[in-house]
Amino acid sequence: MDYLKELEGKSVHDCYHQIKMNKMASPIFVPGPVIVGAGPSGLAAAACLKQKGIPSLILERDQCLASMWQFRTYDRLRLHLPKQFCQLPLMPFPKTLPSYPTKQQFLAYLKAYADHFEIKPAFSQEVVTAEYDHVCKLWRVKTQGRHKKEETVEYICQWLIVATGECAEEVWPQIEGMGEFEGTIEHTSSYKSGSRFCGKNVLVVGCGNSGMEVCLDLCNHNAHPSLVVRDTVHILPQQMLGKSTFGLSMFLLKWFPMRFVDQFLLILSHLMLGDTAQFGLRRPKLGPLELKNLYGKTPVLDVGTLAQIKNGKIKVCRGIKRLARNAVEFVDGKVENFDAIILATGYKSNVPSWLKGSDMFSEKDGLPRKPFPNGWKGENGLYAVGFTKRGLLGASIDAKRIAEDIEHSWKAEATHVLEFPCPLA
Repeated sequence: MDYLKELEGKSVHDCYHQIKMNKMASPIFVPGPVIVGAGPSGLAAAACLKQKGIPSLILERDQCLASMWQFRTYDRLRLHLPKQFCQLPLMPFPKTLPSYPTKQQFLAYLKAYADHFEIKPAFSQEVVTAEYDHVCKLWRVKTQGRHKKEETVEYICQWLIVATGECAEEVWPQIEGMGEFEGTIEHTSSYKSGSRFCGKNVLVVGCGNSGMEVCLDLCNHNAHPSLVVRDTVHILPQQMLGKSTFGLSMFLLKWFPMRFVDQFLLILSHLMLGDTAQFGLRRPKLGPLELKNLYGKTPVLDVGTLAQIKNGKIKVCRGIKRLARNAVEFVDGKVENFDAIILATGYKSNVPSWLKGSDMFSEKDGLPRKPFPNGWKGENGLYAVGFTKRGLLGASIDAKRIAEDIEHSWKAEATHVLEFPCPLA
């Protein structure tokens, strides 16, 4: 990579004598931003920077682009929103793709996107710490090779873009008796297909889009799924009035208040789906858009699961009280036998585990403390992309803003960044 320059020996104030004495590799200076994460968010940020003539380096802990999409998603997955709301900046999806591209089609799009903008991440580089040096006024980003643990590298940069996303690590709930249960317990991150559960009783914990779709997939493979629904949930048709529900919502919000649009969506949903409460799926008091806007909770876009709940092929259960050897006791006192449990309990950010000395991200949930649309920018050249709880569309908005912000200082500051006021050891 011609935009990387390795700083060695006496090239800057003789500051590397101490490093060599300690048998440490010299830091690598990155003239542009370092981006942590080679998923869609990181690629979008790199492309927007590239368009403005700003080089960047993506550090990725795995060996491929979009590792979550590659390895931690189920086979039948499609984009839940139409492709025009999921495309990354500067490059639309091919017109030949369906409105809701498959997982493999989306991965092919991401590869074509990276090739088009000549984005070449440094793979198998897991960031273990990133901290701002207030004396040097630069970021120090330390990585460790995932396959050769002894390989530690330090990168020095003026801008740091966090693109590891909201789904960096699985959320595993603590349920009483998990160690006693003799069936299999797995997270949806390792679920691929219902084919290996044919004829088995399977309990799916979590009623978001993933949990609902996993239940449908299990039905299609002749398993007997049950769905744990602890909280209220909004279920909307994926399409309304011949348009995507999301697209219709965005159009109406241009002209009407959010609460009016929510009421409109709920009336149409009731006409199309009926009263979901009679099947154990109670709706929240807040409307779907208001709930999403205030708390980031995404409504379920039904792709056929509700019909299977109505005809009894999918049972709806209350919250779990405890597990036993081959049974589950629910909070309502019912006890049922299960062969397997699949946890559709979501993911969480891991930023607090490696980003040090910054209060931009909450220690509690690993998300920016400032709510959307202001969570993309921190202090000292720190940025966040893909933490808006608004999917790929939110990540694209972040990426554009970040590139525009960095562009303002790039020409003036990049030429002087080598004049470090302190040693980098």
